Amino acid sequence: MVNVIGVRFRKAGKIYFFSPAGIEVEEGQHVIVETARGVEYGRVVLGSRDVEEDKIVQPLKSIIRVATPEDDEIDAKNREKEKKAAVICAEKIRKHGLEMKLIDTEYTFDNNKVLFYFTADGRIDFRELVKDLASVFKTRIELRQIGVRDETKALGGYSICGRPLCCNTYLSDFVPVSIKMAKEQNLSLNPTKISGVCGRLMCCLKNEEETYEELNKNLPGIGDYVTTDDGLKGEVHSVSVLRQLVKVIVETGDVKEIREYKVEQLKFKKRNRRDSERVSAEEMKALRALEEKGGKSKFED
Repeated sequence: MVNVIGVRFRKAGKIYFFSPAGIEVEEGQHVIVETARGVEYGRVVLGSRDVEEDKIVQPLKSIIRVATPEDDEIDAKNREKEKKAAVICAEKIRKHGLEMKLIDTEYTFDNNKVLFYFTADGRIDFRELVKDLASVFKTRIELRQIGVRDETKALGGYSICGRPLCCNTYLSDFVPVSIKMAKEQNLSLNPTKISGVCGRLMCCLKNEEETYEELNKNLPGIGDYVTTDDGLKGEVHSVSVLRQLVKVIVETGDVKEIREYKVEQLKFKKRNRRDSERVSAEEMKALRALEEKGGKSKFED
């Protein structure tokens, strides 16, 4: 076991572990640490605790110190400098006629580097832009091309559920999401209803995927034929996954009607997993652009 504290940096949602090195640190305090990018200013989000060694990325670095009022002032100044740097960079992009959109600007705590995050449809030759920016800021310049999900993570906002965006509040990495997840959860496959602010499939589709997969194992598919416990045969009209209820179209005499049954009251052939995951050609055409493999956010080192 190793004693660590968890630190989060302003431009990254991920939590990084550091050794407190005998310094008393409390949650909410700011600390100065050394990272792969240099000296950084971060906030302690996890107080001192013991963690298994195999969960720590080695080598484990120690914090340098608890942030002083002078350090807080430097961070505040860096935020102001970032605003000015963004304006200058946007002007330089227009000057060079580059098809790129500036999303965010970041100064490292020690001012050793200025990072500019941007989006673009393809590859951009920004070598002349970098030279131009270096002559203005007199420090190392780094331009990072990011995707639309990273852009949304940086800008923030509110989702259709009315809550702040998951990616901007607590998600450290983007999880892989797919059309299959929406279909498994019996959601409308209308792109406007299952896509997020970024225009990609909503990250929250992953949240309940395992539960729905398990529950769906017990249910017939829509259109399947079943036999009820009262001796009737019919076609599945709809299913309620969470309630484990099935509506079946049955014939009683010359009349067709829809009756609701508990899944235990039905006999049917278990669905083939591949059949349950099929998406029609029209659905696939409308949804293909939303498919996102996810992966590591480019805001992370």
